Amino acid sequence: MESTVRIDKWLWAARFFKTRGKAREAIVGGKVQLNSCKVKPGKTLQVGDELRVQRGVEEFTIEVLRLSDRRGSATEAQKIYREHDDSRVRREAASAERAQLRQAHSDRERRPDKRQRRKLIRFRQDQSS
Repeated sequence: MESTVRIDKWLWAARFFKTRGKAREAIVGGKVQLNSCKVKPGKTLQVGDELRVQRGVEEFTIEVLRLSDRRGSATEAQKIYREHDDSRVRREAASAERAQLRQAHSDRERRPDKRQRRKLIRFRQDQSS
């Protein structure tokens, strides 16, 4: 455990990103805000800081509970931050909505496979003769 930790290293240790490079790209790209301000990857964190992390379609609003520069297991990583309740509710609602959309699109008809195409060809030939 460190007294000061760079934000990119902390995000990697907290398992928000698979590599420090990806964490750095997200920070430079404006996907991470520290206390509602855009930051640079070298910015140091303090306990109690509030982070907004956008990862793909998910958005997390978290509070830093501990500083760590070591990447441990997922259960250990979850102990160094606390996600706000409203953030969790929004994320879960968006996830449920995406699941419903996937379900709705999975019912659409697909292109016929090889066997079905052959049946269609035979049917059309029988109809034309």
